[in-house]
Amino acid sequence: MPTEFWTMGAGSLRTPEQLNSGMQQAPLTGTQQAVRAEQLGYDGIVYVDNPNRWGDTYVTLATAAAATSRLKLGTGVTNSYTRHPIVTASAMATLQAESGGRMHLGIGRGDAALANLGRAPHGVEPFERYLTQVQTYLRGEEVAFEDSDVDTLGLSERPTAARISWISSVKPKVPVDVAATGPRVIAAASLHADRVTFNVGADIERTRWGIGIAQQAREEAGLEPEIPFAAYIVLVTHDDPREAARIGSGNTSLFARFSTMHGEVVGPATKSQQAVFEAIHSAYDMHNHSVAGSAQEGAITGAFENEFAIFGPPDYCVERLGQLVELGVDRFILRGSPLDPDNPDSLTCERFISKVAAQLRSA
Repeated sequence: MPTEFWTMGAGSLRTPEQLNSGMQQAPLTGTQQAVRAEQLGYDGIVYVDNPNRWGDTYVTLATAAAATSRLKLGTGVTNSYTRHPIVTASAMATLQAESGGRMHLGIGRGDAALANLGRAPHGVEPFERYLTQVQTYLRGEEVAFEDSDVDTLGLSERPTAARISWISSVKPKVPVDVAATGPRVIAAASLHADRVTFNVGADIERTRWGIGIAQQAREEAGLEPEIPFAAYIVLVTHDDPREAARIGSGNTSLFARFSTMHGEVVGPATKSQQAVFEAIHSAYDMHNHSVAGSAQEGAITGAFENEFAIFGPPDYCVERLGQLVELGVDRFILRGSPLDPDNPDSLTCERFISKVAAQLRSA
């Protein structure tokens, strides 16, 4: 399968940081980001689902679908708490029909979207149950009610299960892609999702560990071990690695935090890596989630940055991504470079597509 390169967007006119800075010119809207991504040559774009910080993900996906023709589109990611599974499935199936089959449902247990509601990430068991239900709805099958009080209405006949009655006309089925970091979520994703997307950084040993967990879980369940793998990667292509790191600042700590969400580091880590993971956890300021110059960014060392993220010239980026491709990763969701053409740093996007993606696609 050809390697795909996706980027990340957000459905917002301005971020809170841009508003607070007094920025006069609004950056690209979510729709404009999709148009720009398609023009540059990305294979897809995903949108953050965090209503406290960004515009509505599903509205943005609809307008982005109307404004593009080939770009794949998805949530990156939604969560299993803020919407009923049939609402999520119905929204994605509607978008699938309207976009001509270009949608994908990226889902996780929730982080900033829930923290800003006073909630921790959804538990693994309810997440797995949600995942099973949303897949059942997307297949057009019934999900029996777990807790119903409709009988209090005194109806002569009452429903005992729910299904999306019109979904059989939507082809192909919307693929479900789980963003996973810890072993329990990786295992659940491997059994109930159509793709597992690792959020363990660009470290080859950590990625190999995640793949091993997924394949073992499938084998133990009597399934074929093969399942598509993707990875969220912080990456900036620039001849000067220090300049690349400056452009991508704020993102390394954001993604690294998932490996130490509750204070315990998951996955293989050297002593120095473990120390940084723990420092990120201790310093993390959710008010400055993904913001450059945050307290958590200060916990990142140069060595850790070079291992967890990819910052450097084209050939170096090709080498690092190529190692992950050899392991079995065939889709990368990249964060680091801005899409806005008015931002001089956006040239790193163009350079990635022309100098890095082009080499890996032709390999």
